[in-house]
Amino acid sequence: MKNFMKVSPLRLLDMASEKRLGPGNLGVLIARAGVGKTACLVHIAFDRIFNGDTLVHVSVEESPEKVAFYYDVILSDMVKALEIDDEEQLRLMIERNRMILAYMKGSFGVDRLHKSLTNLAQNLSFKPQTLVVDGLDFDNVSRKLLEELKGLSAEFNTETWLSALSHRHKTDSNERGIPYPCHRIDDLFEVIIHLAPTADGVYLKLLKDHGHLVSPEAMVKLDPNTFLVMPQ
Repeated sequence: MKNFMKVSPLRLLDMASEKRLGPGNLGVLIARAGVGKTACLVHIAFDRIFNGDTLVHVSVEESPEKVAFYYDVILSDMVKALEIDDEEQLRLMIERNRMILAYMKGSFGVDRLHKSLTNLAQNLSFKPQTLVVDGLDFDNVSRKLLEELKGLSAEFNTETWLSALSHRHKTDSNERGIPYPCHRIDDLFEVIIHLAPTADGVYLKLLKDHGHLVSPEAMVKLDPNTFLVMPQ
């Protein structure tokens, strides 16, 4: 899977001080609707699975079937783009090392997620090293919920990636350059990345790196069709 690892969006973290998010930490991908948030988040999941992690994808708004469909479509596009021969082997690796949990119609809570992860560990001996949480409403999410999620990540020793939907008309940002909707809660995240479309293309930018100074050059350009890193 070396071909993918060279073009994974998480190559961005090669420019970071610690090269990864790390267990017990929260990371967030900020993106507007329609610019590749789902594809980028699934590629983050692929990166962790192909690096040997077990992963739980937590969906707050989509059914398990729809999430699995996204994975299948994005994997097929990636295989085609990178001319990979062993698609079935990769598909099998994903299915064996990924679980999908869905909490529809406002039913998500960290206590429920805690019970689900405990059940997976006790009944299936499945202990994720990575959590991906997609669909949280960052316009209204409470600080308390994110603090609980951070505590859960520490308890289960997982690195946890979230997605946050930004809006074209909301341009607030804090003095550290963190944009809405994370500008008032950025202290809860160790890594913050921003998917930003520009006239020159789509860039994934590193905005926060474990409290270290971030270079303005810390970014990778993504292919707008596959959301994989483009060659320099």
